[in-house]
Amino acid sequence: MSLQVPMRGKANGATPSTKAVILVGGPSRGTRFRPLSLDVPKPLFEVAGHPILEHCFRAITKVPEIKEVFIVGYYDETVFRDFIKDSSKAFPQISIKYLREYQALGTAGGLYHFRDAILKGNPDRFFVLNVDVCCSFPLQEMLKLFEEKNAEAVILGTRVSNDAASNFGCIVSDAHNKRVLHYVERPESHVSNLINCGVYLFATECIFPAIRSTIKRRTERPRLVSYPSSENLDSYYNGQEENGESNEVIRLEQDILSDLADSRQFFVLETKDFWRQIKTAGSAVPANALYLMKAFQSGSDELAAPSATILPPVFIHPSANVDPTAKLGPNVSIGPRVTIGAGARIKESIILEDAEVKHDACVLYSIVGWGSKVGAWARVEGTPTPVTSHSTSIVKNGVKVQSITILGKECEVGDEVRVQNCVCLPYKALKRDVSNEVIM
Repeated sequence: MSLQVPMRGKANGATPSTKAVILVGGPSRGTRFRPLSLDVPKPLFEVAGHPILEHCFRAITKVPEIKEVFIVGYYDETVFRDFIKDSSKAFPQISIKYLREYQALGTAGGLYHFRDAILKGNPDRFFVLNVDVCCSFPLQEMLKLFEEKNAEAVILGTRVSNDAASNFGCIVSDAHNKRVLHYVERPESHVSNLINCGVYLFATECIFPAIRSTIKRRTERPRLVSYPSSENLDSYYNGQEENGESNEVIRLEQDILSDLADSRQFFVLETKDFWRQIKTAGSAVPANALYLMKAFQSGSDELAAPSATILPPVFIHPSANVDPTAKLGPNVSIGPRVTIGAGARIKESIILEDAEVKHDACVLYSIVGWGSKVGAWARVEGTPTPVTSHSTSIVKNGVKVQSITILGKECEVGDEVRVQNCVCLPYKALKRDVSNEVIM
């Protein structure tokens, strides 16, 4: 005999309230995004003409029930000040606040630390989005499934190749009712090719007790010093935070989701749309392509009109100066005050603000950093990788290298110089051909 789960929500029939949290991490975790994160925090790096964080935020604004958004991370408060100011002006109906962790607490630890702010006003559920995710964010569909199933949690999932699946959290689900049966983070052997997209919807009454029970288990491990009783757990946890003492990092993926899978009310929404992680600097190029294609399919007026020299989708900032004989696209973003010379060819690339690509130069599968210069007849290129690949690394001569060439801030590539599959740190001058290297 199965137990009847009581329906959650407002007793008076009012619409259940919903909030959203965007997890942005902090500076010490941005090492894989170097050299780009040396100058701009990863969440604010522009992909398809907008900061990565803005893509997440704009998806949230399309859910009418959400009136409050929290950005949670351990960057300095000043990092997101302008973004929050501009977003609050553009979407005055939504309150947006930055909650700074005193140290890296993990995806679940950060939520628990700021539970009072999240729970204020008694919301019934809240979304959690990892900032380093590129997708169409089908939040409305997740909300619909959540309500249909009277769920405690809904996770966004997608299918990848069996080879790639072990690099992610793997979900085993019931194909008929979409219930999550089992969850394993980065399994050693094949479990499933349905993976965690890093987008969640949680019932507030379920997720915080689940995190709390994980903390309790940890505090009850045998140790040489006394540990608190469960009744004093919250004061202990808060006391440690106030004293600046280090807690173990608590992560949704490794520590919480497998326990939630034991619940009968944990479901997965499988998206058939695009999805990509933005972990490394090189992964910004495929993410740029995916967001541009989405904008093109939706008829966005931000994109350049197709022509003989514009192969869509292409984003050109209004302040950029592009010679009419230069050929751009597909999947190209041109930043503010960029100069593109006559006869230049740019494809599958991001050209950041104040950069210059001189006449007859070629830039393919690359990122050209802020204020960098690519000389006349020069060639800056990466190596195309399969659309289904979730890696931007390739093996050349037995060595793993980036398939995307990245020029950091204010680099200079000389005339007629070829740069292939390289990562170049800021302020370097390249006067000879170079390939498959990190230039420091």
